[in-house]
Amino acid sequence: MTTTADGRLDYASATGRWVLTATILGSGIASIDATVVNIALPAIGRSFDTGLPVLQWVVTAYTLSLAGLLLLAGALGDRYGRRLVFSVGVVWFAAASVLCGVAPNAGVLVAARALQGVGAALLTPGSLAILQASFRPDDRSKAIGAWSGLGGVATAIGPFLGGWLVGMGASSWRLIFAINVPIAALVVYLTWRHVPESRDEEATGRVDLFSGALVTAGLVGVTYGLIEGQAQGWTSPAVLGALAGGVVLMALFLWRQTRIAHPMLPLGVFRSAQFSATNVVTFIIYGALGGALFLLPIQLQLVSGYSPLEAGIALLPVTVIMLLLSARSGALAARIGPRLQMSVGPVVVGAGMALYTRVDASGNYLVQVLPAVVVLGLGLCVTVAPLTSTALNSAPATHAGMASAVNNDVARAAGLIAVAVLPAAAGITTAAYDSPDLLSAGFHRAVLICAALCVAAGALAAFTIRNPKLQKAEERPLSHCALSAPPPAITPAATPEPGSPTRSVPAS
Repeated sequence: MTTTADGRLDYASATGRWVLTATILGSGIASIDATVVNIALPAIGRSFDTGLPVLQWVVTAYTLSLAGLLLLAGALGDRYGRRLVFSVGVVWFAAASVLCGVAPNAGVLVAARALQGVGAALLTPGSLAILQASFRPDDRSKAIGAWSGLGGVATAIGPFLGGWLVGMGASSWRLIFAINVPIAALVVYLTWRHVPESRDEEATGRVDLFSGALVTAGLVGVTYGLIEGQAQGWTSPAVLGALAGGVVLMALFLWRQTRIAHPMLPLGVFRSAQFSATNVVTFIIYGALGGALFLLPIQLQLVSGYSPLEAGIALLPVTVIMLLLSARSGALAARIGPRLQMSVGPVVVGAGMALYTRVDASGNYLVQVLPAVVVLGLGLCVTVAPLTSTALNSAPATHAGMASAVNNDVARAAGLIAVAVLPAAAGITTAAYDSPDLLSAGFHRAVLICAALCVAAGALAAFTIRNPKLQKAEERPLSHCALSAPPPAITPAATPEPGSPTRSVPAS
């Protein structure tokens, strides 16, 4: 049998595999683009004769529009159809990619990157909501586990693909955007051929665009303040104004959700202790992960002497472990419940981060780097699939797109905040960045902070996460659905300073 009585798909069915392929490829182009661009930044700077501030906006314009519009995109999917909005997002992303590739100057490129983020926002929550709505309850954990593992592979491909394409010539950085077009075409074909449509049949009225504008502007203000705080100073009027304005707008958004008949974010969903706790755990883990993996490639290159490609290869075991074990981890959580894995997994992740304190100027891969990478990968494998499934299963099915958008926003906001705050918290100042010894000491403090946060997340999960009552497969309710955190983003290596030594990384 390939479907249940209500049309839900079996994981092992041919249609189920095509649905999984379409969602993985769709979210994969957004993941690849988020990492591949970082490798191309120096080439873009040379091509447009521009400096670091503009290059930062090439990255942040994409992230801000993506994070700011996820809630609105989730609501649109619930209202007008998740397959439809997902497909529109893929087409939008491809069109914006073409604009990026032909941009005549840096300003146009930044604007096109913001448009890319809009497309990514439309397709990202839809990919997980489609899995939730399409697969029968017993197979959701396996589908999400496969999505997480293969999505991580897509993220990891970015640095290698970017390095290869950028090395082809002076203007070959434009090719990193061109590769999105054929992949997007394939995704659109698979989606309309195999993916069933789903929506919130109880939704009425129009989508609350004003609430979408409030939350987007609020996130932009807070993110801008956190990013520019170190550059301009935390007491700068621009930084203080952005942070205060962002907080006020976010508060207005939450207030509005309690006053309108059909809120974009039904706050009642947070009455579920399981849903709220899972999102707090998500915030802590993805914040620690985003901060550590932002600093790790810098440590490997500027302190240990790795090249950008070597630093990317150094993280490859994480991808391999996630690919091999994520689906099994999801299946195990479905059998025994998520509490044990969500309690132990973050502690293992923290142990892997603590092992990075052994990475110093010698940078011996087999002795210093590989043990930390392997432990980190195992911890993520234990944690990610049950974390995602628990968030999904603790939100009502009618709000699948909204719930997916919330969890994605939580994970992405955590990473943005960690990247902005962690260096300062660890004492990595501008002077420290220019001194390998000071940078290494700051990196060690940073990963210990991240390790402590992960241990705290495991403890929180142990006290707050509850296993569902065991039921026979045919008795399990079909009205619970999934939310998900995105697969952990492996930050590509930053470009080393001219003249930095390189070090070979043994194949693992």
